Amino acid sequence: MVTADEIPAGALLTLSCRLNGERMQHATTEQMIFKFPKLIEYISTFTTLLPGDVIVTGTPGGVGARRTPPVWMKPGDTVEIEIDKVGVLVNTIADD
Repeated sequence: MVTADEIPAGALLTLSCRLNGERMQHATTEQMIFKFPKLIEYISTFTTLLPGDVIVTGTPGGVGARRTPPVWMKPGDTVEIEIDKVGVLVNTIADD
């Protein structure tokens, strides 16, 4: 995790998602419909945000159902989520 001190307000960040090493999604924070300050302002009206909380905002284009042919994750696949200046989160899809 990073703090607000590590990433300046308004910094342009690139978001990427890879499935088994193949880039499936790619966007920037500039493309977000609602900017971070507005999201935090709204969410704070119904819950208290604490250090370590995660705000989930949706997904950029490129999801599997919208691809031709569709791409679905399956057990054993590796998913990497990368955000500039933050890092990479890697998960393996588990069996049922």
